Amino acid sequence: MDNIVIAIAKGRIEKDVYRRLKILNMEDCIETDSRKLIFTDEENNITYIHVKPSDVVTYVEKGVADLGIVGKDTILENENDNEVYELLDLGFGKCKFSVAGVKGKNNYSKEETLKVATKYPTIAKSYFKSRGQKIEIIKLNGSVELAPIVGLSDVIVDLVETGNTLKANGLEIVEDMCNISSRIIANRVSYKFKKVKIENIIAKFESTLNIENY
Repeated sequence: MDNIVIAIAKGRIEKDVYRRLKILNMEDCIETDSRKLIFTDEENNITYIHVKPSDVVTYVEKGVADLGIVGKDTILENENDNEVYELLDLGFGKCKFSVAGVKGKNNYSKEETLKVATKYPTIAKSYFKSRGQKIEIIKLNGSVELAPIVGLSDVIVDLVETGNTLKANGLEIVEDMCNISSRIIANRVSYKFKKVKIENIIAKFESTLNIENY
């Protein structure tokens, strides 16, 4: 029997995924302390592959994985997000996209080109375009909070969970953009030909959505 392949994003949401799988008795094959990247659940006919968050959409879009579990931020940033189906909001890994800048400094004028530092250029461009704001994107891969402090940018666009990192670096939220959480996505062809199996898995995850303190 063909297994359903599920790509799980490593990192921030990984532990939350494991907790849900444990509730569903679907985690026995996964060795959380192992360096292995592929685990097979023979009983439930599921294969799990562990990949970088930025690669989950690619694995699903190309059909290597039937399903993927990844943050909405990654889906939005991926230019091929319209090539996959978004099936379920899992409700964990919650945070938000925000525009932030140096506290007390107003660098947000529509009359001038705004310099925006971010790890998410696609999301930033789309957001500011919808507001009619001219921007210059400065793509960074880490320590985005440093950019406005040293004058590299006017503001940043980044994921914010508690806001503590912003405060520690003298920054404040200028405005919130959108809420983010973890989602299950599906390959379009897989969903067509493996619909019953996929919907069964989705139903199982749905049954965990209202469980407190999982």
